[in-house]
Amino acid sequence: MTAIAPPDIHDAETLGAARALLDAAADPEAMQQEVLKAVQRNETWRGNECVNLLAPEALVSPTVRRLLSAEIGQRAAEGHIGPVNRWFAGTKHIDEVEALCVELLKRLFKSNYAEHRLVASMIGNMAVYAALTQPGDTVMTIPQPVGGHSSNRYDGPAGIRGLNIVDVPFDAHELEVDLDAFAKRAREARPKLVALGASMTLFPLPVREIKDIVSEWDGIVFFDGAHQLGLIAGGQFQDPLREGADIITGSAGKTFSGPQSGVAVWNDPQLTRPLLDAVFPALAATHQVNRVAALAAAAAELLAFGPAYMANIVKNAQALAHALHTRGVPVLGAHKGYTRTHQVIGDVREFGGGLEVAHRLAKANIITNKNLLPDDTPQDWDRPSGLRIGTTEVTRLGMGELEMQAIADMIAGVLVEGRDPEHVKAEALELRTGFQTVKYCFSSNTRSSL
Repeated sequence: MTAIAPPDIHDAETLGAARALLDAAADPEAMQQEVLKAVQRNETWRGNECVNLLAPEALVSPTVRRLLSAEIGQRAAEGHIGPVNRWFAGTKHIDEVEALCVELLKRLFKSNYAEHRLVASMIGNMAVYAALTQPGDTVMTIPQPVGGHSSNRYDGPAGIRGLNIVDVPFDAHELEVDLDAFAKRAREARPKLVALGASMTLFPLPVREIKDIVSEWDGIVFFDGAHQLGLIAGGQFQDPLREGADIITGSAGKTFSGPQSGVAVWNDPQLTRPLLDAVFPALAATHQVNRVAALAAAAAELLAFGPAYMANIVKNAQALAHALHTRGVPVLGAHKGYTRTHQVIGDVREFGGGLEVAHRLAKANIITNKNLLPDDTPQDWDRPSGLRIGTTEVTRLGMGELEMQAIADMIAGVLVEGRDPEHVKAEALELRTGFQTVKYCFSSNTRSSL
């Protein structure tokens, strides 16, 4: 009797199509060619033809992109910086690269310490929980329907650590922490750590006020700035370390506009040993030195261009949000200026919900993602009511307020006016054709490509 394989969590049709391609290939070289062709199809479509409005994505500069395929990426470098700390000999130039990265990050965030080896921002969150909590400790984190992220919940690193998770009270209308309710709940729960992290992030969080409350029992404030990291570095958002946060983690692949990876910065020397011990050897050994070099290069770009680049990201987000709202697409936070970040959150339930809308817009070469709204429930995870839009990539391509108006016209055309996405696609292609060069980076001819 033939055993029946258990169901795969991945989409069966997509896996089946991949098997068919491999079965039809004459040999392993032909199989490799199928991989290369798929990569090229993505580069042509997503890289050149789409208006990309995904909040978790940003274009990297040509320099950063070159570094991601550099020779140094083949080299292993277990351990901390310095010949005695390494397991391998022959790492003197790798030490140089990594030390430059650390010092650039410290300079960028005006911090005493920085960690560069995190291959993903969620690994940074895991390092924080591993270093600063014990299983069974109570922590407070933002719940997901109002913007919290799984990395700080039961299905992410906080849950894997075995922590008792209490919700940070959140005002669903104002889209900010309910401080009075927080003070009451925190004094009851006395959390070891409060994690301020959100993947739907529109407005600053009350870091200073929260730190004042949890300091009553020496509680730790952890700012998970996955989305806001570039905005913080560019001085266009709040400054969590100066406001009382003990540590910041974040993604280098979002507003930071670097390689997909994580960053952590902090000031307290007492946190250094536990945090670095959690990173190595527990969470990062051979940690992709090419990525570290790319991260260092991206940090240097933010030092030079961050303030202007980040200011325009926020300006574009506010312009796009207002344009959508006035064209009949409801946008959260309208009563308080829509957003102070790169994100715009649309309420698209009247147009079919986030899943349906995101895929309809993708047919028009406009890339967004479905998103939970504050009044959604956990059962709405796959088909939430909201749509999340980000302005990082279009801003780095040089788009401004006029282009935000055009993008709003296209989105409203599909959703409000019921236009055929294929017709709107032609407009998206025309817009995208005029914006193919990455801005806010160094070039061979000038310090800025602007």
